[in-house]
Amino acid sequence: MERSLLYRGLLILASLIIALVLVYPPDKKINLGLDLQGGMHLVLKVETNDAIRAETDNAADTVRRELESRAIPFSLERTGDSTFVLTGVPADKVSEVEDKIQEEYLPGWDMSSSGGRLSWSLLPAEETAVRRTAVTQAQQTIRNRIDEFGVAEAVVTDQGLNSDRIVIQLPGVDDPERVKGLIKSTAFLELRLVQQGTGPAGSRQELLDSLGGAAALVDIFPEDIRDKNSPAKRVIATQYWALEKERVITGRDLKTARPTAGEFGEPAVSFQLNRDGGVRFGDVTGRSIGRGLAIVLDGKVMSVANINDRITDSGQISGSFTQQEVQDLVTTLKSGALPAGLTMLEERTVGPSLGKDSIEAGWKSGLLGAILIVITMLVIYNLTGLNAVLALSLNILLIFAGLVMFGATLTLPGIAGIVLTIGMAVDANVLIFERIREELRDGRTVKSAIVAGFDKALSAITDGNLTALISAIFLFVFGTGPLRGFAVTLTIGITASIFTAIFVSRWIFDVVYGRRAKVEKISI
Repeated sequence: MERSLLYRGLLILASLIIALVLVYPPDKKINLGLDLQGGMHLVLKVETNDAIRAETDNAADTVRRELESRAIPFSLERTGDSTFVLTGVPADKVSEVEDKIQEEYLPGWDMSSSGGRLSWSLLPAEETAVRRTAVTQAQQTIRNRIDEFGVAEAVVTDQGLNSDRIVIQLPGVDDPERVKGLIKSTAFLELRLVQQGTGPAGSRQELLDSLGGAAALVDIFPEDIRDKNSPAKRVIATQYWALEKERVITGRDLKTARPTAGEFGEPAVSFQLNRDGGVRFGDVTGRSIGRGLAIVLDGKVMSVANINDRITDSGQISGSFTQQEVQDLVTTLKSGALPAGLTMLEERTVGPSLGKDSIEAGWKSGLLGAILIVITMLVIYNLTGLNAVLALSLNILLIFAGLVMFGATLTLPGIAGIVLTIGMAVDANVLIFERIREELRDGRTVKSAIVAGFDKALSAITDGNLTALISAIFLFVFGTGPLRGFAVTLTIGITASIFTAIFVSRWIFDVVYGRRAKVEKISI
């Protein structure tokens, strides 16, 4: 008996010390959620059709390059988000396209042939996979950008397995517009050669007219002309460039990016390419000396420079940037390009004062509830109620320690979960104490009444807490935002309640009464 008491006491003491170490100091250890700290809540929709179109363009480019390498005449056109058509292939070459190109390069595509016209459409299973991958990549890219920006305890999650929506919670953000711009920036980087014999034009139509029949071979991109003397570097005009369709380099070829100074000391971004990108860049620039090379970011020309020599693994992006714009561009480039566009569906901003009011209201309700419970237990159960108060105090400490240990965030619904847990923890003690009372009324001795009270209350306590735990798990798995905060604290609280009500409370009884040879009465 003595040894058992010692071991159980050491376990409880270890739990107490670990919990105190984890929680102290609470203002630095406990992460506060958006509703308590203030910040931003965003719901974004990933335009997964963009990813489908990009997948279709990549497949069409693969077919185009392969046909050009085989010197096969053709005409290629994308006819929908997930379909493209090949025509003009000589009759004696159609079977070569059907067999070799389809089998080697387009396994996720369904091909049909009719009268020399070859049509490809993305298979449904492949389309679903592309959409899901786009959401996952967007989620990870946003997470990387937020981490680079330095927002602590940010929440970035989707709304379910097949959902195209991403929920973002950013506690403590003091520059919401900059954060929104950083998140939504696609940051799709391209380096393209300027079409030979062309230069900038004042309008898109003017450029198309000058190209004549060659217009179908190029893409037209705008370039903003900014007033370099104004602090905001406002846009004063727009000019247009005709660029070759082939992308020499894209953001996927980047190895790193960092802020730097341009030729005249203006803010700029320097970048380095990975090995494959560097080899490809060197080949293209080596055979294109004297031609113009445009740096395109998110569909806009940032700068155009002449290629004076072979360039291998590095370059620079300049374009009348401010220092902050350069820093944000470096962040977005390093985190990677978004696989698809984003649409803002919901935006809420919680001010620090509202968060402070929520904290005060939460603590007041929790403290008032705890005080009322302590008074009730002492009035109804006399000194035995003190047992429940001690177990309850350890229970609350263990809840906060659990939040810190698992890196969970305390939210306003989470405080509600703590208050509910306090009630459930006391409920377990009430069941035990009432059982002890019944056994005493039936004529049992104090010691046997305590043992019987715990034994008979155990099944009811276990059943009640287990069903609540299952509900909390379902809330966490299928819920989002506030529901998850409630579920986390409820789950930790239920686990702590079972430990304190059954293990700790029983140990206190054994310490007070177990070592006595005979116990005449109990204050209950």
